[in-house]
Amino acid sequence: MCAEHTDDALLRLEDIWKVYPGVNALAGIHFDVRPGEVHCICGENGAGKSTLIKVISGAHRPDRGSVCFEGYPVTLDPKSAVNLGIHTIYQELNYYRYLDVIENIFSGMEVTKWCVMQKKQMRRMTEEVLGRLGCAFSPDALMHELSSGEQKLVEIAKAMIFKRKLLILDEPTASLSSSETGRLLGIINEIKKTGLGIIYISHHLDEIFTVGDRVTVLRDGKKISEHKISSIDEPRLIRDMVGRDASAFYTREYYERGDVVLEASGLTGNGVKNVSFSLRRGEILGFAGMVGSGRSELMTLIFGGAQPECGTLKLFGKEVERFSPQNAIRGKICYITEDRQRTGLFLQHTIARNTIIANLVNAKELFRSPDKDTAEGDLYVQKLGIRAENSEVRVVNLSGGNQQKVVLAKWFLTEGEIYIFDEPTRGIDVGAKQEIYAIMLQLLRDGKAIIMVSSDMPEVVSMSDRVAVMRRGELVGSLDRHEISEENILAYSIGGTLH
Repeated sequence: MCAEHTDDALLRLEDIWKVYPGVNALAGIHFDVRPGEVHCICGENGAGKSTLIKVISGAHRPDRGSVCFEGYPVTLDPKSAVNLGIHTIYQELNYYRYLDVIENIFSGMEVTKWCVMQKKQMRRMTEEVLGRLGCAFSPDALMHELSSGEQKLVEIAKAMIFKRKLLILDEPTASLSSSETGRLLGIINEIKKTGLGIIYISHHLDEIFTVGDRVTVLRDGKKISEHKISSIDEPRLIRDMVGRDASAFYTREYYERGDVVLEASGLTGNGVKNVSFSLRRGEILGFAGMVGSGRSELMTLIFGGAQPECGTLKLFGKEVERFSPQNAIRGKICYITEDRQRTGLFLQHTIARNTIIANLVNAKELFRSPDKDTAEGDLYVQKLGIRAENSEVRVVNLSGGNQQKVVLAKWFLTEGEIYIFDEPTRGIDVGAKQEIYAIMLQLLRDGKAIIMVSSDMPEVVSMSDRVAVMRRGELVGSLDRHEISEENILAYSIGGTLH
């Protein structure tokens, strides 16, 4: 219920719920933002930040609860949100690459008089706002010629030209350099003085403390706390973000570590910079970091899906001279990718066909026997407990957990020694998770080595022998087993310090 005319909030959310099958994406959220303030939202991956933003921008309608804007109840959809004055700048910008700045700002909202487009007026308005923002680029510059930071400024200029009242910034510095980040934060501190309300979502604590007036912490779809920035410090904020019931963690056995099998030194390229680490037999090296930190980009580089600009990679003591997926497979690397359906499997093909596909790189025969393919597929159906009548079943008809087992079957057939698991249990149920963990531990008992990239913090804490933490494309911290905790991982991930 909105308190008309007495409520000083620009936007107020009351008891907002958004439920998906089996998941409370948002559970009873209360949130508000006032004119002229920056209200920050923090939380781990999957905390509910993106869902909340989609509710406010009208992309998602809440299942329960009320939304008030300027003291009046509203029902939001994308069009009504824009009409009210809500402007969202997402992490991945949506713009017209080959149109200029003016055309991007006014696209679909051109200034006209008697059905004639007023190009001079639009240019004058653009130049005025770009000047206020301290932008050095021309209104005639094509968008693809601008840096990521300049493209974000064009979006902010658009919000100012059309006199938006609420600006939502979703991870605005994710692709910016340090100098561009500093400039953007300075601009945010200036434009809030105009009375613009700002919602700021970021994984980076230093940014929160630089621009924020208040901060709300979300965890598992729930609001955990709300603080004035002046009354909270970094350790308390981290504790609010990571607090969790001990039952969410797993237990495992640990094994004696063996020789170094993979060593990266100063590896640079594909969005990662100067990364150095080593991996030993019998261990799981966890890679943690927020979305966009460069974890998956690093794995793609190691597997040869992208070319390094500099640095070296050694496999079993021998330097890799030519980076390619084929050479990675021959070098005994197995890559269980983050998106199994898009990059790990041929969904319309059979289990058997998916099982043998990667090992074709190692095959010496010119022709394959379909019967042999089926026999090898059937072997892994039985070995891994894939719930299918036989290996002639198409992968598209399997559950998520069983699809993940098919991905593993594909790599087991190559007889690899180094396994990269990127989000190994995403989208599968608890029972299937336990089966995947058991398979990983058996690999360690067999003397294999594992790199595990995961956004599931309990998974990283419980399954890793060591943890490497990425931030903005760089490896910013490394934790031994006795140092591994959610607090320490998150501190490195968001630019904090260990306590």
